[in-house]
Amino acid sequence: RRLGFVFHNFPEEQLLPSTIYLTMTIPLYPEIIYAGDLTPDDVGGKVDEKIEKIYQATKGFGTDEMRLIKAIAYCSPQERAQVAAKYKKVHGKSLKEVMKKECGNRDFGTALQFLAVPSDEAECEMIKMACKGAGTDELLLYPVICGRTNAEIDMLKKKFFKMYNQDLAIALNKELGGDFEKLIFNCLQGVEEGFDPGYHTDALVAEDVKALYKMGEGKFGTDEAGLFKLLCLRPSEHLKKVNAVYADKHDVTLFKIMEDELKGHCRDATLYLVGMKIKPYATVAKLIKRACEGGGTNELLLSSTIIRYQMCLKEVMAAYEELYGKTLPELLKGEIGGDYRRLLKELCDAAVA
Repeated sequence: RRLGFVFHNFPEEQLLPSTIYLTMTIPLYPEIIYAGDLTPDDVGGKVDEKIEKIYQATKGFGTDEMRLIKAIAYCSPQERAQVAAKYKKVHGKSLKEVMKKECGNRDFGTALQFLAVPSDEAECEMIKMACKGAGTDELLLYPVICGRTNAEIDMLKKKFFKMYNQDLAIALNKELGGDFEKLIFNCLQGVEEGFDPGYHTDALVAEDVKALYKMGEGKFGTDEAGLFKLLCLRPSEHLKKVNAVYADKHDVTLFKIMEDELKGHCRDATLYLVGMKIKPYATVAKLIKRACEGGGTNELLLSSTIIRYQMCLKEVMAAYEELYGKTLPELLKGEIGGDYRRLLKELCDAAVA
């Protein structure tokens, strides 16, 4: 049965072998995270060189921030995980501990601590920070959960349990409520179908368009549960076609439906989910812009977004410039300063180097 879900009268067909399925949801983790091998041996001379540069920048009295920024910002996500794994073996303390001691816990230090651990560990820390204290930082939380590959959601849940000895769903259940909680829990299932041209046909597109209309515009009250399940289940290639056909038939896009039918954080998170499947780079660019809107900059959101999407930051930067007519480094120059700005700018420079 197709992933165990029944959507109204959607057909359930036998899945073909998973090896023929493709997905275009953007992967954020490097190969080393997927492989699950973070043993510090045999990482190569380039990684050893970066470890030495970081050590030299932080040893003794005071920190050479510029040297440290250059060393860390030009580490790829793969190299970051390797550096993090080997640094403690070589120097007797974790790289994160060093970053915290040398640079503190403010914007610059927090960004460096995210860069000092593997990608999945950094995301678990972001989730924990989003749930810290009174109230939940939904804007920090939902981009980590929504629009992810099935494999990365699974790895994220396992890493969270390993780090905090707590099930991620149980942890979030204490923080969330209402339709927003329903959406997040659907995303945590990690049930996106792999794209199969033999199943994701024009006929299925038409069925989904009809079902979406009945769940939203064509219904008194919105069937949020049905919307969330369908949007999480369908792969990006298929959902792009659904969006185009829906717009042609009803003169509105899926984005407009979500804006009209949902409210608050639930609306924002659902728009993000749809955006990550249909226009991923533009969606991330808009999140960066949002971090810099209003009265002051949301530095934690800005750092987490640029660091999390390091694998595709070049494409995100191009989308940002196309959307807003200015480069991402130009935005950073007007929003933040000091070593913190220099670090994020170097990450941008490294992405296009």
